[in-house]
Amino acid sequence: MDKAIEFYFDFGSPTTYLAYQRLKQLHEKFGVQIELKPVLLGGLFKGANNNSPAFVPLKAQWMDIDMKRYAKRYNVELKQNPFFPINTLYLMRGALVAQEMGCLDHYVDTVFNAMWREPQNLGDLATLIQTLTAADLDAEKILAGAQQDHIKQDLKQRTNDALERGLFGCPTLFYGDEFFFGQDRIFFIEEMIESENANRS
Repeated sequence: MDKAIEFYFDFGSPTTYLAYQRLKQLHEKFGVQIELKPVLLGGLFKGANNNSPAFVPLKAQWMDIDMKRYAKRYNVELKQNPFFPINTLYLMRGALVAQEMGCLDHYVDTVFNAMWREPQNLGDLATLIQTLTAADLDAEKILAGAQQDHIKQDLKQRTNDALERGLFGCPTLFYGDEFFFGQDRIFFIEEMIESENANRS
């Protein structure tokens, strides 16, 4: 594939989890690469003067039903996390450390699954350490790295750069110059890839 799908994500969003699972399916189907871009959702909300739909009761109720529909459509497991909302600051910093360590894909799989497939309280340090260790990730190194100044500043800078690019929430995706928000817009990207493949044949 000539282009990758840029995927801006934060672990605290169940719709972003659905997007991640759907993108993995597109990778399997088309071979398209997924470029993981960690950002802090709270920072996006603040910078864009946006709010989580989870705190709008009627919208949250509808979204719960809608996400179940999409989980069924994608054939992926999704469970509501009883500990939601969870502060994802250390999880997102950990993603940058995992990227430096060369294990970002495995880290992202592990954390998303522990948030939305077999829900854990990843805001609890002991639970987080246990979750990462059980997945053969170096929890001590990741958590120590998350305290480093360059990691803290990197996450802030990535979030600010995302705001400058027009982001206001997660999941946000780019395919080429095209901007897409929400897991329910991924079918547009799939159609674009199919069209590109047809033009090559």
